[in-house]
Amino acid sequence: MTTDTPADLARLAGRSGRIAIIGRPNVGKSTLVNRIVGQKIAITSRRPQTTRHRVLGIANVEGAQLVFSDTPGWQPNPRTAMDKLMNRQIDLALGEMDAVLMVADARAWRNDDDPVAEWLLSAKCPRFLALNKIDRLDDKRQLLPLLQTLGEQLPDVEIVPISALKGRGVEILMTALAEVMPVGEAEFPSDQVTDQSERALAAELMREQLMRQLGEELPYAAHVAITAFEDRPTVTYIEAEIWVEKPGQKAIVIGRRGARLKELGIAARAALEQMLGRPVFLQTHVRQREAWTQDPFALAQIELGSG
Repeated sequence: MTTDTPADLARLAGRSGRIAIIGRPNVGKSTLVNRIVGQKIAITSRRPQTTRHRVLGIANVEGAQLVFSDTPGWQPNPRTAMDKLMNRQIDLALGEMDAVLMVADARAWRNDDDPVAEWLLSAKCPRFLALNKIDRLDDKRQLLPLLQTLGEQLPDVEIVPISALKGRGVEILMTALAEVMPVGEAEFPSDQVTDQSERALAAELMREQLMRQLGEELPYAAHVAITAFEDRPTVTYIEAEIWVEKPGQKAIVIGRRGARLKELGIAARAALEQMLGRPVFLQTHVRQREAWTQDPFALAQIELGSG
């Protein structure tokens, strides 16, 4: 007697599709993707613009394979090339999806949620709204007026309250999404959770530490480029460059006598070892690259999700 895997069930049932996750910055899109796939594939921090490019998260539920595209937070007034790149990522995601899922904060609807909601309503496929962070509501009854208002403003949008951090309501959301996926075989193998390479994930895990430790001082001006990634017999050898634009930013990353760079390296190495499941030797360098956020080559690397 054999036991079907979730991917086998998806192939038998013949449902598979892609879902774009959209929303303003800091509503928990990446946390939701990580929760859905069961491991960390998208970096998180409290700083806006943590997510810069689309990240695919792949999940199998009974009868369907769901492929989620985690997009950057919508930039309402894009001024820089980086802002425009992030909005372009959302446009690309919406153009190839079988459903659209907007994520918003259940504690309050803000003005910058409105343009995202307009995109949601313009979609020609099934539309969903996940009201996230219900675990942070002091009184769950305060959710009811928001549900009623949004139900009137967003007709034909299925609204599901969730907590991506705690997992509450996530299974309900996934079941609802699975029911509207089109007929088709599973797109990816059952053991694959993302389309990102280990090299690209390594770059993102390192940038996560930069955002978490230096987000106030270095919010958007840093990028991590992996220059060497080699699996050796007992260790994975990684070399990385941290790009900054100004001498002062380089000094911030390095810190006094290299103390900050050492702290970043220790935290990044621990995250990398957890992801790879083996020891990591990490070598980091800080490079001043003036105006890299306006450099087409550098932005192309980000757009492709390359480290």
